[in-house]
Amino acid sequence: MRPGHIAPEQYETLLTAKVAHVINMMQPLKHPEIEVFRSKPSHYRLRAEFRLWHDGDDLFHIMFDPATKERIRIDDFPIADQRISTIMPLLIEELKSEPELRHRIYQIDYLTGLSGELLITLIYKRPLTDAWQQAAMALKQRLADYAPLDLIGRSRKQKIELERDYIIERLTVEQRQLRYQQIENSFTQPNGEVNQHMLNWACSIAQQLSDDLLELYCGNGNFSLALARHFNQVIATEISRKSIRSAQYNCELNQIINVQVLQMSAEDVSAALLQGSQLKKLDLSTLNLNTVLVDPPRAGLDPATVKLVSRFNDIIYISCNPETLRQNLADLDSTHTIERMAVFDQFPYTHHLECGVWLKKRT
Repeated sequence: MRPGHIAPEQYETLLTAKVAHVINMMQPLKHPEIEVFRSKPSHYRLRAEFRLWHDGDDLFHIMFDPATKERIRIDDFPIADQRISTIMPLLIEELKSEPELRHRIYQIDYLTGLSGELLITLIYKRPLTDAWQQAAMALKQRLADYAPLDLIGRSRKQKIELERDYIIERLTVEQRQLRYQQIENSFTQPNGEVNQHMLNWACSIAQQLSDDLLELYCGNGNFSLALARHFNQVIATEISRKSIRSAQYNCELNQIINVQVLQMSAEDVSAALLQGSQLKKLDLSTLNLNTVLVDPPRAGLDPATVKLVSRFNDIIYISCNPETLRQNLADLDSTHTIERMAVFDQFPYTHHLECGVWLKKRT
């Protein structure tokens, strides 16, 4: 399917095929029936990035076909959240009529959330001046009627924030609202409603657990905040300093005091715990770390981390790659059983499918 084009009438058929592929891939592992969490068939994506194409007086968004590298003009983008879809043509017309904003612009990034806030980044191949900032402020005021929004200007070694470089997302988890700072140019879950399904699913498992939680790859605290109420202490680790700052900010924003965020890679955490050494001067003797949550990149868990998590009573594994998940589950099969398995359709109309697995130590 070409970038920007969707077929809502085919959504269920395509999803059924993806789920069947995962079921086939997980053979011969023993697992319960896979739970399926659907996406909206349109206007589901909260992030979008476009190159801009200048053609005489015309200016428009483009994407490139990943297979053919063909340039595709994008005038309508039904994949994107309705706020992004609405603002895209309005912004293009504004840029066309304002030379200071149009000159040598080559990319626009959009970030929004279920909260309704919108952040737009305009990226240029030239230095940005005071005149650009004045024009951008006037643009922000003109677009304010369509959504609460902020603008950022970027060029080489330059970043101008008109007010702030993030949105505050609001997610409903277990019938309560959590707020998350989501920073421009940082990873966030692209499908907000499916992300809520993931968080609620993980919480439904955590309700049956106790003691303390170790979380690897915590990002901005997406799972940490949601799960904190179900554990005495949460030790969350992450390598990105920007994500760590957001996770700490989000804990304060939600008045969550039982989450500690440590800057450590999963490999370093594994080495420390397997050797019985300390985690950033944290006294492990005061903790009962019986549960671990992992949300690794597409490469999955490395052998040392697999060895580490195999020591935990309960493992909550969130995966963006069923293939590496399958290998990790095979490695854990001798120590754990699969209690629950779910798929989350973060990326409709693609082959990608997010998975969640709860594993329990064999007795």
